[in-house]
Amino acid sequence: MARQHGPRRARIAFSDAAAKQVEAITSESELHALDRALVVISVDPEVGELLPGDPANPRLREYTDTVERVRLLYWTSALGTVIVVAYIEV
Repeated sequence: MARQHGPRRARIAFSDAAAKQVEAITSESELHALDRALVVISVDPEVGELLPGDPANPRLREYTDTVERVRLLYWTSALGTVIVVAYIEV
């Protein structure tokens, strides 16, 4: 019997500013919380709330996990295969 695979995940990339924010995180619990939030948006890139903006630019989304207390601002590629995280708040 063929093995079933889970849903395909989008690839996560970080803006320069977000990468610096990740480098500054020193708490293991904050890294774990961020990791969980990144998994959520990689599985479902449309989970975040669409923010108002200019249609000519990438549409930002905001994902907030109130339990883990993580907030991410991100946009997705045209095909939804790459998610670029612009801002991280843990």
